[in-house]
Amino acid sequence: MGQNTLMATDFHFVGQRSVYQGKVREVYTLENDILVIVATDRISAFDVVMPRGIPYKGQILNQIATHMMKATEDLVPNWLMATPDPNVAVGKACQPFKVEMVIRGYLSGHAAREYKVGKRMLCGVSMPEGMKENDQFPEPIITPATKAEKGDHDEDISREDILKKGIVSQHDYEVLEKYTRALFQRGTEIAAKQGLILVDTKYEFGKTKDGEIVLIDEIHTPDSSRYFYVDGYQERQDKGEPQKQLSKEFVRQWLISNGFQGLEGQKVPEMDDAYVTSVSERYIELYESILGKPFLKADITNIHERIGANVAQYLSKL
Repeated sequence: MGQNTLMATDFHFVGQRSVYQGKVREVYTLENDILVIVATDRISAFDVVMPRGIPYKGQILNQIATHMMKATEDLVPNWLMATPDPNVAVGKACQPFKVEMVIRGYLSGHAAREYKVGKRMLCGVSMPEGMKENDQFPEPIITPATKAEKGDHDEDISREDILKKGIVSQHDYEVLEKYTRALFQRGTEIAAKQGLILVDTKYEFGKTKDGEIVLIDEIHTPDSSRYFYVDGYQERQDKGEPQKQLSKEFVRQWLISNGFQGLEGQKVPEMDDAYVTSVSERYIELYESILGKPFLKADITNIHERIGANVAQYLSKL
């Protein structure tokens, strides 16, 4: 199975100026401020890239993200121009803001872990007393994180610190907050139609050459978001049971149960074929649940060749 996953790329597109390798994406910058972003099958958790890839993961994330970009473009302008291949998005280059806009509708994940150890402030935002894990907040809270340089952990930061340190200007930050709330509202509505709850998510933004703030990166994917099933949510809360969720959390939980949380000296546990296949199947389930349509597997006989040909054909028409 390993040979049919896309773990790394080495393209030389026409007009290519540079290439950057992120945790799971490879970004090719071309002349005329065009970006070609390839979603690989790499999977990361606790800011560590796992040694094995997950078949179809790149296609799944790319297709969910591009679907959601199109479903929100009436609210917030975005960077996307085209998707010439199942694993590829092409768009306009921007100067990314150095913050991730994390928005939480429920006390889950990182927020729940902080709450459990007695913290009632997260990124300068207060969390009410008397909440149980996975309870809904009275209203969604924005808890930004600074964008880590490669390999470092993203860090919580407050709105006040972002403004004080001049990371984002006040005017721009107000736009980011407005866009974040609008996107989360739309994402919540899209999820509800599929019988899902959008629990929390993150958005990234950039500024184009002409100063327009646009949405970039992926949105509403299981890697950047957490979803619960509406069905049974309240009963599980009432009984103090864990929620049935659609997110990458199941990978994190598997790693934790195998003694790995990305801390120094810890070794990434071995993922055998059966586990890799199960993760791939879970991602396909995520796709079908989030988008409400069947997942069509792309031909993965030679992914690298397929991507190269599709992108070259698209670029030749620009």
